[in-house]
Amino acid sequence: MCEQHHAAKHILCSQCDMLVLLPKLEEGHKANCPRCGTTLTTQWAAPRQRPTAYALAALFMLLLANLFPFVNMKVAGITSKVTLLEIPGVMFSEDYASLGSLFMLFVQLVPAFCLVTILLLVNRVALPGSLKRAMARILFNLKTWGMAEIFLAGVLVSFVKLMAYGDIGVGSSFIPWCLFCVLQLRAFQCVDRRWLWDDLAPMPVLATPLRVGVPGIRQGLRSCRCCTAILPADNTRCPRCETHGHVRRKNSLQWTLALLFTAIILYLPANILPIMITDLLGDKMPSTILAGVILLWSEGSYPVALVIFIASILVPTLKMIAIAWLCWDAKGHGQRDSERMHLIYEVVEFVGRWSMIDVFVIAVLSALVRMGALMSIYPAIGAVMFALVVIITMFAAMTFDPRLSWDREPEMSHKESSEHGKT
Repeated sequence: MCEQHHAAKHILCSQCDMLVLLPKLEEGHKANCPRCGTTLTTQWAAPRQRPTAYALAALFMLLLANLFPFVNMKVAGITSKVTLLEIPGVMFSEDYASLGSLFMLFVQLVPAFCLVTILLLVNRVALPGSLKRAMARILFNLKTWGMAEIFLAGVLVSFVKLMAYGDIGVGSSFIPWCLFCVLQLRAFQCVDRRWLWDDLAPMPVLATPLRVGVPGIRQGLRSCRCCTAILPADNTRCPRCETHGHVRRKNSLQWTLALLFTAIILYLPANILPIMITDLLGDKMPSTILAGVILLWSEGSYPVALVIFIASILVPTLKMIAIAWLCWDAKGHGQRDSERMHLIYEVVEFVGRWSMIDVFVIAVLSALVRMGALMSIYPAIGAVMFALVVIITMFAAMTFDPRLSWDREPEMSHKESSEHGKT
């Protein structure tokens, strides 16, 4: 049955393309897609004050974390201290500017930029409309690339690795950094994409009748991937956020497969070449990812060895297999189990960036272990290769359009589509 609805009360699911009529949500509740379970929008209490408080507190903790020593190590009476800003400095001094740049970008600059952007946008600071739209677009594209909490996990793994060589301690900035990781995650969580864009600009007027429970592609509609606006399928430019798009991501499978093959090519040298070199009393010992896992296991550090093995070997391998499987299914092969493919896609999106933990471990070890002729650790080319594998597989997951897995599914009834969960 066709009815005339206002587009502001509806949303096209970004994962399965189902048109859903949004209910009136109470504070602290969220609306989920009845088809795939994806969170569509969340109604937060105090939507301006809450993210503002978290963002301000997080930025203050980030400032404190950069002012004082972060971690220290004592070996044979020699003490080595390192601050957060000295870690990328060591990468640059050792001619590994790429690793230093990645550290600064993912660990400090991206989270800081996103937090400042949240403060400016949710508090309606007087800025040109085009600048606000650009900042909002960048915010939601960059959120995934903030890896402060992954770096913190890498630091904890580094502690276990270094306990065999000397006494490890934390500096004055360690606790502020832990608080920063928690606060910035909460700030990101409390900013709802749909609410923020509705606050920046009204939803574009849509004269087309909307059929709830029917995918947008079957109604000649598409969802703006940036601001969630519902647009005619032939409108390639969103009038609200000015983002260009199509009914389905253009050449999605071709881009995904190209990036996947590139990652596979780099994955072999990333595991064969050394990721770091340990100089102990003049004896240089190169170490690969697998060798590091074996060493930790032999020393009895079973949990840490397992974490490194899962994050650095198992997850990248399974992620590349999963992406290939998603592409195979999207081409019309396999059992066409859309719910299973959706679950696989969500897992791939979530776990992929955690493989960077080993790169951050190397960054911490290289910066902290500077004992002159006694002992020093340097990054090696394998770390760069491995970082590229992680980044490229993240791009591969981003270019894949999950709606392709749902396009052959039957339509839902109006009643089914209206019964979406609220938690």
